[in-house]
Amino acid sequence: MPSRTLPPPPPPVEMRAWPDREALLADRARAMGELIRLSIGVPRLLLLWLTVAGFAVGWSLIGAALAAFEESIDPLSYLFGGIFACTGAACVIPTGVVIGFGIRRDKLVRERLGQWSSLERDPLRDAHLRSPAQSLFWFIPSFLLGALGLWMCFAIPATAKPGRETYAEVALMMGLGFILWLTGLIGVAKAVSHYRWAVRLLSAAGSPAGARQAHAGSRGRAHR
Repeated sequence: MPSRTLPPPPPPVEMRAWPDREALLADRARAMGELIRLSIGVPRLLLLWLTVAGFAVGWSLIGAALAAFEESIDPLSYLFGGIFACTGAACVIPTGVVIGFGIRRDKLVRERLGQWSSLERDPLRDAHLRSPAQSLFWFIPSFLLGALGLWMCFAIPATAKPGRETYAEVALMMGLGFILWLTGLIGVAKAVSHYRWAVRLLSAAGSPAGARQAHAGSRGRAHR
C-alpha cells in the first residue's frame, strides 16, 4: 500500500528547542493528527481493500489452475493451468508483501503516536483526535467482512457434496473466505486499537496526575 512519509519521532530531551509550551503542543498536535490520518484515515481503508482485492484475484487464478489440473484430460489443460498458476502467483506474492509491510508500518505509526502523546498533556486538542467517525468507518464494514469470510470458511466445506463441488472449488472459496476474514480482522483490530489509545490518552489527561504533570511542565518552561 503506497503511503506518505511518517512524521519523525519527537527529538531527544537534550535536543529539544521549543521556545514555549504552546509551540511544543502545536507540533505535537500536528504530528499526532498526521499519524492518525495515516493510520485510520478513509484512504488507508480503501487502499487496504484495493490491495486485498489484488490478492483475492491472484488466489482466484490459482484456484482456476487447481481446477484445470484436477479436471485435465489433455496437455493443453496443463498448459492453461500453469499459466493461471504463474499469473496468480504474480498477483499473490507482491500484494502479500505489500500487506505485510503495511502491517509493519501500522506498528511503527502506533509507536510514534505513543511517543508524541507521552510528550505532554493537552486535553483540549486531544479531544479532537478521538476520530470516532473514522473508527466506526473502519469497524463496521470490517466486522461485516470478517463475519462473511468466517461463514464462508465453515459453511462452504460443510455443505459441499461429492460430485457437485470439486476439491478445487471448495479450496478456492475457503481461501477467499479466509482472505475476507483476515481483512476484516485487520480493520477491526485497527479500529479497536485506536479507540483504546484515545481512551487511555484522554483518561490520563483528565486524571489528577496528568493535570499535575501538565501544570508542572508549564511552570518549568515558564521559569526558563
